[in-house]
Amino acid sequence: MTSALDQAKAVADAVLYEGYLLYPYRASAAKNKVRWQWGVLMPPAFAGQDNGEHAGSRTELLAEPGEDAVLHVRVRFLQLQNRIVEVVDGSDFRPVPTATVAGTEYTTFEEAVEQEVDAVLRFTDLFGSETAVPFVVPGGEDIERIDDSVRLARLRLPLRGVLRLRAEPLPGPFGGVQLIVRVENTSPWPADGASRDDALRHALIGAHSLLWLSAGSFISQLDPPEWARVAVGECVNERAWPVLVGTEGQRETVLCSPIILYDYPQIAEQSAGNLFDGTEIDEILTLRTMTLTDEEKRQARATDGRAAELIDRVDNLPPELLDRLHGTLRYLRAVTGEDQPEPERVDITEPPATPWWDPGADASMSPETDSVLINGVPVAKGSRVRLRPAKRADAHDMFIAGRIAVVQAVLLDVDDEWHLAVTLEDDLGADLYAAHGRYRYFGTDEVEPL
Repeated sequence: MTSALDQAKAVADAVLYEGYLLYPYRASAAKNKVRWQWGVLMPPAFAGQDNGEHAGSRTELLAEPGEDAVLHVRVRFLQLQNRIVEVVDGSDFRPVPTATVAGTEYTTFEEAVEQEVDAVLRFTDLFGSETAVPFVVPGGEDIERIDDSVRLARLRLPLRGVLRLRAEPLPGPFGGVQLIVRVENTSPWPADGASRDDALRHALIGAHSLLWLSAGSFISQLDPPEWARVAVGECVNERAWPVLVGTEGQRETVLCSPIILYDYPQIAEQSAGNLFDGTEIDEILTLRTMTLTDEEKRQARATDGRAAELIDRVDNLPPELLDRLHGTLRYLRAVTGEDQPEPERVDITEPPATPWWDPGADASMSPETDSVLINGVPVAKGSRVRLRPAKRADAHDMFIAGRIAVVQAVLLDVDDEWHLAVTLEDDLGADLYAAHGRYRYFGTDEVEPL
């Protein structure tokens, strides 16, 4: 494995285990009874029942392969593993929900086993007809004896799939190639009348792929060069989104993720370990985990080995590591293109002595009193606006299109672009969000003054 793939693996692991378990990390929690939501590729017999499930993913991206370039593809996913607690019943064993041995509880639960499939192909072999790389993941059963009366049976069902690749040269004088990558679950299984839980035993879960070129580079889907913008806009990505990974500026490695990310995603250096919920803030989840009762922690440890490791890590987290999670500020690169020094750490629990926008640095800026003209109407803090998110907005913004918001601050960025920090007028938690400085942000072209 190359160093670039090594760097990408930490991010890929976070994608692989996103949502694996959610706080409070015990099997009895409602949110942990409906699992496996990201990158799930179901067996085709189940996916074809018009139930919103799919058997495959498709990624299209652009590349500029070098001479004699070799493409390395690594498909990664989780294979569901049923862990069943069994106790002695006469001459045999019978399954039970839980059992306790020497003060340690064991719970019947669904674990997962990491699986990887590698393919190494000459890029020139991908032109013309599609290249198919079938793969098989065997099933199996493992028995772990706890004592003479209790054992754990771990059962996995076999999986089948195929990786399909094709390359097509781009028209025009600039060169470049469109690469099409498809990952499909081909597991044979009669799914008539089956539930989603049944189908998940035959699914590729958290499915994603890592691509690496031995020579040449990939083109960013988010910030392509001008000559490639039209071709990038025509790429079709279904259930997998390609982002550049590794050290910023490198372009030989791509992660095709079931979760939309920006180029060069990184695991925060302050993070002490996986919390299985990348959409949350590490500090918040860590503090909340610390508040679990001893009984709740016992249940979490009994649920899953990864949950037990998480609870133990949080319980033994040194104060200095917890402190690192709190109040770290990062500055974006200045318009000069030069990196700015890391600012001194600020404890955000203490009220700042001066306004956060530093009037000493720019006395002309005051987000709480500034105003901006929108369609000839002055808009300032307290103004009511109707939200009209632009097409560039993400899904969260599109969900609130048409709703009325109240402006909390008027902001000017380093590119002299105006932005509005707003709260929703009908949001019962708006005052709480405003008290903590948590707003939604829109450009002046995304609101309609009222």
